[in-house]
Amino acid sequence: MKRVFVVLTLCSTILLSSCDAIKKIASVLAPSEFEMATGLKDALSQGLFKSFDAYADPNGNPFVRFAFPGDAAKIEKTLRDVGMDKLVDQVTGKFTKATVSAVSAAKPIFLNSLKEMSIRDAVGILITDNTHAATDYFKSTMTPELMTAFRPIVDSTIKTEGANKDWSSIASVYNKIPFINKPLENSLTDFIAARAIDGMFNVVSNEEEQIRTKYEFRKTDMMKKVFGYAEQELARRKQQQQQPK
Repeated sequence: MKRVFVVLTLCSTILLSSCDAIKKIASVLAPSEFEMATGLKDALSQGLFKSFDAYADPNGNPFVRFAFPGDAAKIEKTLRDVGMDKLVDQVTGKFTKATVSAVSAAKPIFLNSLKEMSIRDAVGILITDNTHAATDYFKSTMTPELMTAFRPIVDSTIKTEGANKDWSSIASVYNKIPFINKPLENSLTDFIAARAIDGMFNVVSNEEEQIRTKYEFRKTDMMKKVFGYAEQELARRKQQQQQPK
């Protein structure tokens, strides 16, 4: 009997020690808030470089190719119907090229904005069902600053390409067409800047979703650590919610 008691006591001690060890391992594996922020920034940086690549090769990418403001398809069709095919193609090509040049010139601005971004609520952004949470945060906090810095670059590249003069010709003709409810603006600097930034964040958002849902997209050790932890934590929370109260 005494022997059985000793064995049971020993087993209990081992089990308790194992539990303590597991807890310690779990606490080591759980990333700090600094690591969470670093992992999120790694993910956003990876997405930004994907967007730079997209703008460097705009062919076939609808988010990069220039589209008219407003009802783009209708405006373009109207202009082509009045025989402006050549000028439409010329303007589309020039504005696309100007946007690509502007994004390339503004690359340091985007990267510096990411570097200086402070993610205070990193835990809330990391552990969430929103697969675009970090991108949404980055976009909402940085877009005004990016627009301010990006606008003069866009304006300069548009003028360099001569796209502003071609656009002025198109706007003049289009605005004289009868029954046009909303005339085209003469300046597209803000439109191009906003569209380029939206296009970039769209690529970043898509990349973040891939990183959150697919292990092979996590290219750094920190991303593997923090997003792996986020997956486990989300699964644990869902399991808790499903348990009967």
